[in-house]
Amino acid sequence: MSLALAAVLQVGFLVLLLAAVHVPLGNYMAGVYSGTRHLRAERAVYRIGGIDPDSDQHWSVYTRSLLAFSAVSILVLYLLLRLQAYLPLSLGMTGLAPDGAWNTAVSFVTNTNWQWYSGESAMGHLAQMGGLAVQNFLSAAVGIAVAIALVRGFARQGTDRIGNFWVDLVRGTVRILLPIAFLAAIVLVIGGVVQNFDGAREITTITGDDQSIIGGPIASQEAIKNLGTNGGGFFNANSAHPFENPTAWTNLVEIFLLLVIPFSLPRTFGRMAGNQRQGTAIVSVMATLWLAAVTITTWAEMRGFGTVPGAAGGAMEGKELRFGPAASALFGASTTGTSTGSVNSFHDSYTGLGGGVTLLNMMLGEVAPGGVGAGLYGMLVMAVLAVFLAGLMVGRTPEYLGKKIGRKQVTLVALYILTMPTLLLAGAAITAASPALVDASVQESGPHGLSEILYAYASTVNNNGSAFAGFGANTPYQNTALGLAMLFGRFVPIVLVLALAGSLASQRKVSETTGTLPTHGPVFVGLLGFVVLIVAGLTFFPALALAPLSEALL
Repeated sequence: MSLALAAVLQVGFLVLLLAAVHVPLGNYMAGVYSGTRHLRAERAVYRIGGIDPDSDQHWSVYTRSLLAFSAVSILVLYLLLRLQAYLPLSLGMTGLAPDGAWNTAVSFVTNTNWQWYSGESAMGHLAQMGGLAVQNFLSAAVGIAVAIALVRGFARQGTDRIGNFWVDLVRGTVRILLPIAFLAAIVLVIGGVVQNFDGAREITTITGDDQSIIGGPIASQEAIKNLGTNGGGFFNANSAHPFENPTAWTNLVEIFLLLVIPFSLPRTFGRMAGNQRQGTAIVSVMATLWLAAVTITTWAEMRGFGTVPGAAGGAMEGKELRFGPAASALFGASTTGTSTGSVNSFHDSYTGLGGGVTLLNMMLGEVAPGGVGAGLYGMLVMAVLAVFLAGLMVGRTPEYLGKKIGRKQVTLVALYILTMPTLLLAGAAITAASPALVDASVQESGPHGLSEILYAYASTVNNNGSAFAGFGANTPYQNTALGLAMLFGRFVPIVLVLALAGSLASQRKVSETTGTLPTHGPVFVGLLGFVVLIVAGLTFFPALALAPLSEALL
């Protein structure tokens, strides 16, 4: 079997798996967020928190609840990381420095999981399990809650209520993330992923040398790291480490996990909105963009450029021999198309074109298919923009799912779209314009060095978490600046999305007429995909031309 055929079969099998669970998982999640019955365990949580689970919240109250919960989460995680040395299961690890603890606390609460540290040499088991893994669940549940609130904005009418944040948070954690992650962890353990409470174990190798082997509760963290599109690895090598990702089939399982909820949520959207064709249109755009990214990245890495890659059968630098260029490219395109940040190869070592695609995936806003929840609400915001542009072209008042898109909605959408590039380009420009910051953090000169800077800020602002390894982030300035990028990159768009949900929910639906733009057919799918690409292209083409495109042409 040729390598090209093996690559095609691998992608085809993954697509079949995702298609098989799309309907049942999407329907199940719709039922979770539409139902009125509360589980006994959930009621216990509500009693402890003094929450009335049967009351809906105004969008502003929903937003304040989310922001307050996230602020407390950051504070608790920050204290845990600072005081690690005095807590059980620290394995002798010291507490993190203030700037490092701030960066990591913000990183995991915002679902970014950006890591400036090596997990095996900085984190004890309590920090990994009770801090980082817990936030892997909760930050993912927050993202789904925001997406569901926006869906309710389209589905409801004549109300100022978009749901109850605490109920959405608890249900997403208890009914969706926990059971799937539990089953996934068992599968990974069967595949050879380590799950124990060992610290460093000294062994003697067959050559007579001493070696320290690190163990820990890895499989349980690996499952939710991918399922929740988090990405923070137990080890510095992340999913390139054999204890996190031992074989080719566990590699495919991990890719499936990071894609399964984002690709199923459009089904949830269609079912809750009462129009399944709308969900099909959204997932079609996501799938087309994802498949294009996978194809281009795989071709670039398998083709390679130059004498050495040609002789090796592909661009093998920075890639695990267990996976090769095809499986690495599939993982790389998928992890940057979502907001996962998990890696099984060094993106810094990709070809200019392959690395450029991973960077572009994030600059699209990570909507192909995007992070858990974030991908759906990001694509719905782009759908509102596409409807508005189409309305301008035909001279009609734009409508989407029976809701008129007026000045207020367009203003919120415009602010949403401008937030990410403003933070990304401003943050990257400050670093690139300062010789001291470049000397402290950037390993390479020329276009690749600029790619490292752009990638770091694209990753943090978009809450991805992967990195070009040549970028040295562990400085007081970068820990602080990247922490702010993650914080504003996560919560400013969320506030705008919830405001949009509230404005839509308050409207009455208008009836479709012969002049209403169909938003479920191939024409709209093409228009939406074009809008996603053109917005990113107009915004980032100059930066991409100076960095990865220039490198690809050298």
